[in-house]
Amino acid sequence: MRDTLTGFLTGLLFGAGLSLGGMTDPAVVRGFLDIAGDWNPALAFVMAAGLAVTYLGYRLVFRQNRPLWARSFSLPTATAVDGRLILGAALFGIGWGLAGYCPGPALASLAGGRWEVAAFVAAMLVGMIAVRFARGRGAGALPRPVRG
Repeated sequence: MRDTLTGFLTGLLFGAGLSLGGMTDPAVVRGFLDIAGDWNPALAFVMAAGLAVTYLGYRLVFRQNRPLWARSFSLPTATAVDGRLILGAALFGIGWGLAGYCPGPALASLAGGRWEVAAFVAAMLVGMIAVRFARGRGAGALPRPVRG
């Protein structure tokens, strides 16, 4: 229950921050990507604030021997920049530029009840599942929640 509550509160905080920062508005994102036109720097400020908070948070957290509610830190180990990563990043960027949403803001935008956002999230989920099936892993490879 503690993990679920922590995830819920963290997601609530993240969604509120995205909404407050204007990142659930695709026009703000497209304005940031329009560097040759009417450029909107709002996303740059949100990213800079996120990096600053993350940097400070990591500095504080990693002073501890272990996380509060886990036996050890769970850190990514992949370091390779390969074709799969580059293709995935390119597809992500194309989708972000066309729709004006990335996954986090899209999920936060679901609260607005707009059908366009729901269609984007549904298509995003279908794409994620399709890639898993294309790689031969099927639905059994979907991530399972980590229990603490």
